[in-house]
Amino acid sequence: MTLTTPRALAAAFAAVLATLAAAAAQQPTPLEPVTEAQALNPRNRIEWFTTPSRVRWAPDGVHYVRRADGKTEWIDPATGAATAPARDAEPREAAAPPRRRGARSPLRLIEDDLYFGKPRAKKDEMRRLTSDGAAKRVPTLSADQRRAAFVREGNLAVIDVASGEEWAVSSDGSEDLLYGVLDWVYQEEVYGRGDFQGHWWRDDGAALAFLRLDESPVKSFTLVDFVPTPKLDDERSVEPEVMRYPKAGDSNPTASLHVAWIDTKKIVDVDLAGYAPDVLLVRVGWAPDGRLLAMVQDRIQTWLDLCAVDPETGTLTKLVHEESDSWVNRMPFPTWLDDGTFLWMSERTGYQHVYHYTADGKLLRAVTEGDWQVRNIVRRAEVDGELWLWFTGTKDGAIDDNLYRASIKGGEPQRLTEGPGRHSVSLNGDASWFIDTVSSIETPTEVRLCKGDGSGFTVLDKAEPTGAKKYVYAPKRRLTIAARDEYPLDATLILPPRQDAGARKHPIYLQTYSGPDAPTVRNSFRVSSWQQFLAQQGCILLQVNVRSASGRGQAHTGLCYKQLGVQELRDLEDAVAHVVAKHRGDPDRVAIDGWSYGGFMAAYALTHSDKFSLGIAGAGVHDWQLYDTIYTERYMDTPQSNPDGYAKTSVIAAADQLHGHLVLMHGARDDNVHLQNTMRLVYELQKAGKDDFELMIYPRSRHGVRSPHRQRYIWRAIREHLLP
Repeated sequence: MTLTTPRALAAAFAAVLATLAAAAAQQPTPLEPVTEAQALNPRNRIEWFTTPSRVRWAPDGVHYVRRADGKTEWIDPATGAATAPARDAEPREAAAPPRRRGARSPLRLIEDDLYFGKPRAKKDEMRRLTSDGAAKRVPTLSADQRRAAFVREGNLAVIDVASGEEWAVSSDGSEDLLYGVLDWVYQEEVYGRGDFQGHWWRDDGAALAFLRLDESPVKSFTLVDFVPTPKLDDERSVEPEVMRYPKAGDSNPTASLHVAWIDTKKIVDVDLAGYAPDVLLVRVGWAPDGRLLAMVQDRIQTWLDLCAVDPETGTLTKLVHEESDSWVNRMPFPTWLDDGTFLWMSERTGYQHVYHYTADGKLLRAVTEGDWQVRNIVRRAEVDGELWLWFTGTKDGAIDDNLYRASIKGGEPQRLTEGPGRHSVSLNGDASWFIDTVSSIETPTEVRLCKGDGSGFTVLDKAEPTGAKKYVYAPKRRLTIAARDEYPLDATLILPPRQDAGARKHPIYLQTYSGPDAPTVRNSFRVSSWQQFLAQQGCILLQVNVRSASGRGQAHTGLCYKQLGVQELRDLEDAVAHVVAKHRGDPDRVAIDGWSYGGFMAAYALTHSDKFSLGIAGAGVHDWQLYDTIYTERYMDTPQSNPDGYAKTSVIAAADQLHGHLVLMHGARDDNVHLQNTMRLVYELQKAGKDDFELMIYPRSRHGVRSPHRQRYIWRAIREHLLP
């Protein structure tokens, strides 16, 4: 097996350059342009490069798995020798394969009743656990598979899988009172979109922690489905949908935490008396020693406590306290070590790093430090009697992602991945090898087999050009743009493939999101038929990370605190100015396009700047008073405490300042960013006598619009207002 060292890599790169130079001297192959149909219809999108084969470790943690010619082989990474799969191989704990996407639990909800059986068994092959037919939600199974929990009509219940005996943990649940299930704002802004689970099993299955949410203080909001059925003759009325949705400054649900002991049917209330009634319970789980863990935050999230709870008594002990001049993000759960101590991720310095604590919350040391971030802890293991961590981080670039190794005692981390880009890694059982799937903005994906000490690698597979050989192809370039205060902005640029050498200027098309800590530019390879098509129409494609979405750390992200949109717009203006000055961009033909937070930014740019001639604003929050409490108040505080900030960031309040042409789009049933945002903006635009705007509503859509009409509509606006 041949390993690639850094010196060999440089030599190989020089050889590639020589090959490209020789190819450039040859007669070019005639290339076709991307058609409008290929750009607008996802089913006709071009495969520009092949996707490399997925490589994974075998269950033994020693071999890697390769499939070729319909045959599966196990490969020894040290020798390259191939063997047949060992079906009875004992998996190594450290290298246990991740749960496969689509894998099913033995517990399934079928037609509102619970069934138990083999994960992929048919309904008639499974055992029915409930037969009442009442709607049930968020079913979960204990680790020993002896008990299941679920929510019925707001009440939490536990059922014994073997006997079918059911215990009603709560009985007064209702629309106003939820046990073990989350409401809209908790699932959307805290536990993750689509995750409504509000109860958690202890590892031994003896206890179940659960949240109780009192929704009665939360205001209701009504959505309207104007097209409840496709056929008009079937239904001629509309369908209202009433939801609990707390808008900024309004009341949140009141949360409390409890423990249910299954054998004794005892309920223990966690003592939160030391906190205000409106605190947020942002994470709940169990420690290996049987203690319950909870993360508690104040309403506007300027601090966070990691707490340990005695599940027998409900007594709460604070282990770690975090606070900030802006906001504190919800941290991952601690990583527990064999000696009972734990590792904790914190942004207390403005950059996310790893800290080592005793079991009772005493700080031992900072494991990592510096003006860069640890993203994820990948592995912990002993090497020659010393504990080491493997983690991904940004030490060598904010838009990159590399694998590092460091001693638990601290010191300079060792980088293990080679070359620029985002490295997605998987270690074998003893971390002597790892598989690295890597690409960069300018380099297609490679799959590498790497030595665990970072000393070299072998390329197992790589992406090859397909459509890039057949169609006119404009490569994406990485660049750094200096803002007006010299702050470096990471950006990408696609220039028209036939950009002439004369003085003709080109329209600029800027796609953005720009939300807090949500970078648009990442150092990974991606080709978009839509972007290629626009480049062939003569557009310059620009994307940029504003400083609050740079990925550099909370010290940078927090610069948008209490004034969403203000600093972001300045950075976007500076990026556009750079393209105008350096790449023949046309200052009179600049489009900004975004959805959700990006929709807010597009509309904000058209009402707070004169640098943009076209704005395409989808599902935007056009005044932050109209968005939910937990997200908005994290960044803006409440409207009552920060009225000037809310006024400064409002698109609706600045409707009379509209410049250029504004295209507004929204799903009529959007339960996240309500259509109310766009309707109120339209009302103010009309009042101000503004005619240079248009509106497209998608009647059956929620926050995401899947209609192919959307892309065609955007293309029409670009053609009419940007390309002439």
